Amino acid sequence: MQASEEGSQRLLVIACGALAAEVLAVLRPVGDAVKVQCLPASWHNEPAKIPGGVRKVIEQNRHAFARIYVAYGDCGTAGELDRVLAEYEVERLPGPHCYSFYAGTEQFEALVNEEPGSFFVTDYLLGNFQRLVIKGLGLDRFPQLLTSYFGNYRRLVYLAQRSDASLVDQAQQVAGQLGLELVCRPVGYGLLGNQLVQLTAQHASATSAVIPAIGQVA
Repeated sequence: MQASEEGSQRLLVIACGALAAEVLAVLRPVGDAVKVQCLPASWHNEPAKIPGGVRKVIEQNRHAFARIYVAYGDCGTAGELDRVLAEYEVERLPGPHCYSFYAGTEQFEALVNEEPGSFFVTDYLLGNFQRLVIKGLGLDRFPQLLTSYFGNYRRLVYLAQRSDASLVDQAQQVAGQLGLELVCRPVGYGLLGNQLVQLTAQHASATSAVIPAIGQVA
């Protein structure tokens, strides 16, 4: 993938819309050296759209940027996203989904092993729960399906990116709505923050671009 001279020092991050706020917060210090393009967060309910959507953005931009990086996990694509990325030699965030790279692999696996019936939410999913989950699954129209979708879950695990009492209150309300125990884990940006910080540092070194230092993300 060769970039034009104009884009020879620019990096494109293709991100899931559910990660937009966190990705932009991490990359804000680098300014115009990095462009972020987000795809619809609603595609988590239709993961078959993700590989084709990512391919389209890569095709549209692969000659305009020195490097492209994808801020997605596998996200339910059953390996199809990785097959697309392999064609273009593009890397992505490690892991199967955002819960894993927010919590870190070790902590995420420990939470699942502790209680396999764990339903995970992040700041974004919690703030958009009624739209993406309740309405997205049709539970606003067919509330009797609640037990079909959530009957095997035992707890709601809130992986918090920010310290926000109002979000904890929302988590408690959602847990009550689903009839689940609430567990809160403050994880910050986890591997998402670490990977993007390393990525911009590597890109700056490779292109001799002047990119401001990014502090540790809490």
